[in-house]
Amino acid sequence: MIPQLALVPGEPAGIGPELCLRLAQQPRTDCRLLAFADPDTLRAAATALALPLQLLPEDAIARQPGDLPLRVVANARPSRFGHADPANAGAVIGALLQAGQACLDGDLAGVVTGPVHKAVINQGGIAYSGTTELLADQAGAEVVMMLANDIVRVALATTHLPLRAVADAITADGLARTLHTVHAALAGQFGIAAPRIAVLGLNPHAGEDGHLGREELDLIIPLLARLRAQGMDLVGPLPADTAFLPAKLAGFDAVLAMYHDQGLPVLKFSGFEQAVNITLGLPYPRVAVDHGTALELAGRGIADPSSLLAATGLCARLARQRTLAP
Repeated sequence: MIPQLALVPGEPAGIGPELCLRLAQQPRTDCRLLAFADPDTLRAAATALALPLQLLPEDAIARQPGDLPLRVVANARPSRFGHADPANAGAVIGALLQAGQACLDGDLAGVVTGPVHKAVINQGGIAYSGTTELLADQAGAEVVMMLANDIVRVALATTHLPLRAVADAITADGLARTLHTVHAALAGQFGIAAPRIAVLGLNPHAGEDGHLGREELDLIIPLLARLRAQGMDLVGPLPADTAFLPAKLAGFDAVLAMYHDQGLPVLKFSGFEQAVNITLGLPYPRVAVDHGTALELAGRGIADPSSLLAATGLCARLARQRTLAP
């Protein structure tokens, strides 16, 4: 059975709507798409890019380029490319929550999301730190953020925190939950029978035997030993400055970084256009683009859709794998 996925463009003034239109131009045999969006925003993008667009009822099937089934989530005010409006924050968050709820209800099999402008959402009076956290709260789930391309998968022990707060946020219980979530997702969603995970140290040189910090000796090393005894294949803690060497990466199915900017610059350098953001631990697959709203590019027809195409393909594969999992 072909899975049906929610497609949420994200910030209406950014490049998300036009990337969704480019996605709709390509016939798909791996999934069906249902957009959660403002119809006028999509029509404006179609006009700007001179692309065909036929908005269809929710239960319709796309049969030709430009066909896009739609669940209407209307903006509070008309959107202009490149000019994000805090008045539309409610529509952006509403589309995400409606898509997530449709998956929780079993009506859809996964969610593909475009870029969201965090500052504008907060300016609109909605406390928002990221879609990962938003969907996790909705589902009542413990989640892990993983970013991936064709070269490496990087999961994060902490996400959107100031660097000063990272060390205090890393606990044995939290790391254990994160590693269990990553291991279960690699085995269940990605179909990897015996996942091998590299775990980075928090400090330079993984603490240098305590001379550059004791988090490795006091917390990470004992935890990894305990999880290995439970059957998990974990390597580390490894110094972050050498863990991403190609010869080492070849032996790992994923890398766990301790904080956002420890692992993600390497991933983005190795293949930014094809990188995607995956939320592990939700009861459905959610995959997002790994780039921002690019307000300066919106409506010009020059934005690269590669990340959204990759996100959609991966979400479809994860949704199918989920139906096959025991």
